[in-house]
Amino acid sequence: MTAVRVTKCSQRFGSRTIFRDVSFEVAEKEVFVILGGSGCGKSTLMNQLIGLLPPSEGEIEVLGHVITGPEGAAGRHAMQRRIGVMFQSGALFGSMTLLENIMLPLEMLTDLPPEGREAVARVKLGLVGLGHATALMPAEISGGMARRAGIARAMALDPPLLFLDEPSAGLDPITSAELDKLILDLRDDLGTTFVVVTHELASILAIADRCIMLDRNAYPDAGGTIAEGNPRTLRDEDTHKMVRAFFRREIPQIEPV
Repeated sequence: MTAVRVTKCSQRFGSRTIFRDVSFEVAEKEVFVILGGSGCGKSTLMNQLIGLLPPSEGEIEVLGHVITGPEGAAGRHAMQRRIGVMFQSGALFGSMTLLENIMLPLEMLTDLPPEGREAVARVKLGLVGLGHATALMPAEISGGMARRAGIARAMALDPPLLFLDEPSAGLDPITSAELDKLILDLRDDLGTTFVVVTHELASILAIADRCIMLDRNAYPDAGGTIAEGNPRTLRDEDTHKMVRAFFRREIPQIEPV
């Protein structure tokens, strides 16, 4: 089954084209990574996928709902109740405890009584290893704990599909590895599909079943997709100079003019 289908999507801001003709599919229970260097349009594409930014061109279908074109408004409304999103750095509300942060979407979008919301929130925090930290404020926890709490909040409504924006950016290697393991455990134990935006090479190789790589110079006048597939295969076999440079942490060779 296909969880996400993107067909020839482009994004323009004024006269500037960020990327064009991006197409891919994400299978259910897959960890799919959108990767590339800074400024290539990764977060812009993520905003398209979660319905915050309508593409300039193209079609997007998420969990069977078309979220672009004439059907887009109804599709986005239906889709957004079935996905979870972890924004960069967790994006927790600083005036709320971790438990209150996870209870918030349950309060807004369900009819559960307070004790039911609290019980669900405690379960979600337990799933990400934060069952002991329910009363802590965001200012009292580490960066890695904040990302875990962000994932717990994204899971509050039991969505089959989670979007994670730069989940391991700025974390130390051990904390990053622990977060990678959490993503794989949730995929394996709950059957959750993940779409992850990142440029962290170690995490890409650890978690991704497949990926696309965006590059801001894919076309003479725009960014776009330069590679798609298993990242370990791309690292070892792709001949595109930017793909090779990314996976081998090399400075790309500039062609003489």
